[in-house]
Amino acid sequence: MDQKVLILNQDYSAISLCSIHKAFILLFLEKAELVEKRHGALRTISKTFPVPSIIRLQRYVNVPYKGIALSRQNIMRRDQFRCLYCDSTKNLTIDHIIPRSRGGESNWTNLGTACMRCNTRKGDRTPEEANMLLKQKPKKPSLTSFLVLHSDTIDHSWHTYLRSKN
Repeated sequence: MDQKVLILNQDYSAISLCSIHKAFILLFLEKAELVEKRHGALRTISKTFPVPSIIRLQRYVNVPYKGIALSRQNIMRRDQFRCLYCDSTKNLTIDHIIPRSRGGESNWTNLGTACMRCNTRKGDRTPEEANMLLKQKPKKPSLTSFLVLHSDTIDHSWHTYLRSKN
């Protein structure tokens, strides 16, 4: 039951993920409808219900997009817990691409995951000055890409609804 369920707004736009338990409650209270189901069933003493994969809310919910919180954990999730310089997955830290001492800000495009070795090697220099190439340029993740990163497994039926709008 650790699997996630994709929640769609009434207009079929992806807005969140929830547990199977919460999705079932929304379906049972008729606050949502079943769009796609998984294999298996939820059983009570007298009834059997399909396991939801995607649900759609019955009423449109205005979700003010506040963006994804800039945090250490979210930066590492975005970078898939890999060093942007050497692809290592050990001893990870956060690196300012342009050092703060040089006016670099703490934002999505200037922060990246780096292993301690690469971060120490780069020091107070830019990647170009340290002769270190970035494997990928850091960017602000979209809501849909972040939903995908938060979920351990993605149900194939979700792909239609998780197309990036960026």
